[in-house]
Amino acid sequence: MDIFERLKAAAKAEWSSYVDHDFVRQMGAGTLAPPAFQTYLVQDYLFLIQFARAYALAIYKSRSLADMRAAQRGLSAILDVEMDLHVRLCGRWGLTPAAIEAAPEHLATIAYTRFVLDCGVSGDLLDLHVALAPCVIGYAEIGRRLAPDGVAALGDHPYRDWIGEYAGEVYQEIAAGARAHLAALAARSMTEQRFAELAALFAKASRLEADFWQMALNDVAAG
Repeated sequence: MDIFERLKAAAKAEWSSYVDHDFVRQMGAGTLAPPAFQTYLVQDYLFLIQFARAYALAIYKSRSLADMRAAQRGLSAILDVEMDLHVRLCGRWGLTPAAIEAAPEHLATIAYTRFVLDCGVSGDLLDLHVALAPCVIGYAEIGRRLAPDGVAALGDHPYRDWIGEYAGEVYQEIAAGARAHLAALAARSMTEQRFAELAALFAKASRLEADFWQMALNDVAAG
């Protein structure tokens, strides 16, 4: 069992609240209300801006070129892959990148992203990557779960593009690399005593991910 599986097992309830959230279930079933998805996309774009800063911080906090390159791959995945998807999908509603970036951040967006940045500023590289893991690795797990028979089998699913992005080979490789790097960091600097602290960080990040999904559903429910 690698460090990621151990963290999931230690935060089982929090992890389930995230990956099995009603937002994810509705997306998988194709019943998610488009306004909820739009709210999510806009906020996730703002979220990714802050996560790009977190990966830049990871580069700064790295002590080896290998760690710097691993963080650079995460940064590139955000700036060159994920944000392009958001711009493309939001463009269907007539939203320009400038309009998306000018949108106000929801409290759920602020809470999660600043938590991750604080983990990076106050902790070390392992703390930061544990806080990042539910997002970067978790989205790959969700993508696989929502496309168990492959992207082609999704047909005309209303959220095919989003699911396909995270279930697809490119993102799956990004997540696998992040998972392998997390394992390498843990092998170098984690003790059993420290694991409890890392599991608490992972649990909180997972809860904040669930809150992020809920934010989009609440926004629509509030009208």
